[in-house]
Amino acid sequence: MSVIWQYLDKRSAAINALKDYGSMKYILEHTDEEIANIHDDVTSIGSPVFSDMPHNAPNPQSGEIRLTAAIDEINVLRERYRQAQEYMEWFQPAWDMLSEDEHYVLEQFYWHETDVYEICDHFGIERSSAYNKKNRAVQHLTLLLYGKA
Repeated sequence: MSVIWQYLDKRSAAINALKDYGSMKYILEHTDEEIANIHDDVTSIGSPVFSDMPHNAPNPQSGEIRLTAAIDEINVLRERYRQAQEYMEWFQPAWDMLSEDEHYVLEQFYWHETDVYEICDHFGIERSSAYNKKNRAVQHLTLLLYGKA
């Protein structure tokens, strides 16, 4: 193992990974739909725009430009989807190993950004204990994601 890995802030990385979960899940659920929409836009014939303004000469390569732009956009979506799959394969097993209480605390702090007093009420604890519970959950998630340093 490289010495550089000992100096990475794994806790911050785990928190950032936790915050990215929602967007990665969205990417996995909606990429096929977005690609289908782009495909439909490219394969459909555009309707003419009627106006009183004079038109410039039509661009003979406009169809090719439209097609290559769509292909580029689809490639970007597929790469984003691949990265989201890779993220989920790495993050989901660690997330599944956390307890229900750890899930609740992390979801409230990082996904819903609720007030700490809601967590206090849920568990019947003081504010400092809620923060300690959050810190232990983050530490556990960090350990599951990156292993022992």
